[in-house]
Parts: sequence; C-alpha cells; structure tokens
Amino acid sequence: MRSSALDPLLIRLSGHRWLVPLLADLVAHDGARFVELLHRLALPRDSLTRTLDTAATLGWVRRNPDHGHPLRPEYILTEAGQAAAARAAPIAEAQTRIGLSPGDPTRWGLPIVAGIRGGHDRFNALSRLLAPASPRALSQGLTALGKHGLVTREVVDMRPPASRYDLTPRGRLLAEACA
Repeated sequence: MRSSALDPLLIRLSGHRWLVPLLADLVAHDGARFVELLHRLALPRDSLTRTLDTAATLGWVRRNPDHGHPLRPEYILTEAGQAAAARAAPIAEAQTRIGLSPGDPTRWGLPIVAGIRGGHDRFNALSRLLAPASPRALSQGLTALGKHGLVTREVVDMRPPASRYDLTPRGRLLAEACA
C-alpha cells in the first residue's frame, strides 16, 4: 500500500547532513558542550556551528542558560527537539549498524529510502512523493544509495524501458528506523 506523503519531520531531519547525529548525541548525553560535540561527532568546527544554527532555527536546540559550570551542558534540546531526537536516535543507530557514516547519505537519502519502503518503487512515483526534490537530486540520491548497497535498481523490459527500485536488507533496516 502506498503512502501519499512523507513525514515532514523526516524531510527536515535529512535537510542537513549532521542533524541526525547531532540530535542523537544530544539526547544520549542529555546535552553537551561545543567541544564535546566536536570530538564525538568528528566534524569540522564550521560544520558543527552551521548544524547547531540550523537546529536552533528549527527550534530543536538552544543554549543552556545555566551553562557556566564545566559539568553543565552548553547546548540542550528543546521540547520540540526531544521529539525530533527521538526520531533521529534510531536512524543514527541504524546507520551505525549498517556501517553508513553520517556524511554518506545525500540530502534526500532518508526520504528516498522511506518512499521506497512506502511502495513508491518507480522514479516518477518517487519524484511526485518528494516534490521539492529536483530530478537530478533524486537521481543522485538513488545512485548514492545504490553505491552504499541500500537500494537496487531493476530495469523493466517494456516500452519505454522503466526502472524499479527496491531496498536491500541493509536498506530495509534503515527504512524501518525512518518509519
């Protein structure tokens, strides 16, 4: 059975490469200081700054007003951030289990996997489901997911030729985490 729309939260989570691991880390450690996040996530300082700014703009992360003591976190999750982090944590865990680094999926990678799981197995069906995504972004996302062993492509012998996409076992594991 096909779902007619993807969860907007999943689309927002995949909008920035480091949002999922950032939120998963903040919920796991009940907040964190900037330096701790830098070391645990192993990303450049400017990438972490942009990701924190994005999370703050979305209303998911805020600076801790009680920060000042070395044991108090500098960044904490808001109430809305707790809900987003509850969704991000299983995705981050699934990515780790299948050996996928946070930088591997494209911006549309998670929504594509969720769309294929929802029964949208053709390019045009995925394109309609992920309406803001350009055909080029969708094509690049499908190619990247194929290279990482998450999606397979089958060319259907018909006029004109068509492609069907399916999830590999690793892809299904990630799709279940996105659900």
